[in-house]
Amino acid sequence: MTLLYLHGLESKLSETKRTILEAFATVIAPDMDYHNNPNVYQELLKEYKNETIDCIIGSSMGGFMGYHVAMTLGCPALLFNPALAKRSAVQNIPDTINPSVDQQISIVLGGKDEVVDPKTTLDYLSKHFNKTVQLQVKVRPELEHPIPLEIFEEECSLFLTRI
Repeated sequence: MTLLYLHGLESKLSETKRTILEAFATVIAPDMDYHNNPNVYQELLKEYKNETIDCIIGSSMGGFMGYHVAMTLGCPALLFNPALAKRSAVQNIPDTINPSVDQQISIVLGGKDEVVDPKTTLDYLSKHFNKTVQLQVKVRPELEHPIPLEIFEEECSLFLTRI
């Protein structure tokens, strides 16, 4: 299995989290500059068009990007606190992306997240509801914006064993 990991705005995949993911899959984790490159979406699609991407995991801005890339590629995604409703970095995303039938998207929201308000994410999801998407949303009341190692491992293990 090949997993595409998309990091947040000013972060990278830590070696500890990479090790957790590598127990399940080959991990591709590109470095992206969301602030200075508004075409990350197009570049990801071009870069990985000949690769088989079995799933995507993303966090925050990487969750936003993962949402759109997964919808385009038709692969399952696990998104932590995705910045779907608003972002500080502008990205060019097509207005219309037609997800595949039975598209699987799992979202984990932090009830205490003060960076990406979970209410705005839930509102975004309700306004952009698509009946072909199998959407699973979990709100973890104790979770803030950063994803602690134990929660990352738990949620990724659940997701990767399920798909």
